[in-house]
Amino acid sequence: MVKSEEGTKLLSILRPAIAVIPEVEAPIGQVSFETKQIWTGIVVLVYLLCCQIPLYGIIKSEESDPFYWMRAILASNRGTLMELGISPIVTASMIMQLLNGAKLIRIDQNNKEEKALYEGAQKLAGIGIAFGQAFAYTWSGMYGDIAEVGAGNALLIVLQLTVASLVTILLDDMLGKGYGIGSSATSIFIAINMAETIAWNCFSPLSFKNKTGEADVEEYEGAFVELFYGIFFRENKLGAINDAFFRESLPNLSNIVGTVFVFFVVIYF
Repeated sequence: MVKSEEGTKLLSILRPAIAVIPEVEAPIGQVSFETKQIWTGIVVLVYLLCCQIPLYGIIKSEESDPFYWMRAILASNRGTLMELGISPIVTASMIMQLLNGAKLIRIDQNNKEEKALYEGAQKLAGIGIAFGQAFAYTWSGMYGDIAEVGAGNALLIVLQLTVASLVTILLDDMLGKGYGIGSSATSIFIAINMAETIAWNCFSPLSFKNKTGEADVEEYEGAFVELFYGIFFRENKLGAINDAFFRESLPNLSNIVGTVFVFFVVIYF
């Protein structure tokens, strides 16, 4: 009992900071399924827009993405407002569960005030983690050398990523309060991100010039587009099919099959 009170007091210290964080009010009464569909659609739309809006002030780099293979799981998109994806939410949740499991904090979930305090502390932790990640990404030169980016732009990049993470946290909170389909937005974000990635890698109409031997060959980014174009218009049909399945510089069908497999694993397990 004493430990429970001490844990509650520990969170109570954060109450002034928690009070500043925006909160989604729980719905009054039962939300209809049609309304849930509408709110879920709005959440997905906001997420997709954030995935397409580039960060202001960054310097584009042609270096490989160090987090490429993690982005599907983190529902993130490089160089956009969704750079951090759901990582602040997931990390904050893990930290709070760890503290609760270690009995450093004890919350009575049946007590509305204590539950609200716990959820507010988790949001605060998520914002703090987002700020730390944004600062680390910017300081490490992920968006360009600090001297070239400038102190003002660097600060603006950190602010953009932190605010975008706050929006993500509120969207997750809105679905968690019962406004949408499902109890969390994280699984929806992962599914949408992977579906978007798969669709773009399959059917992107953009073309790029890649050096093959001594000649520059124009290839389409979409693996299926490149496959069909190679079968119908290239002289070396077998070589075109092989490139569509195993090329390294652009999306290939082998990678897409692997991504689809991970997608179904995440959805069903």
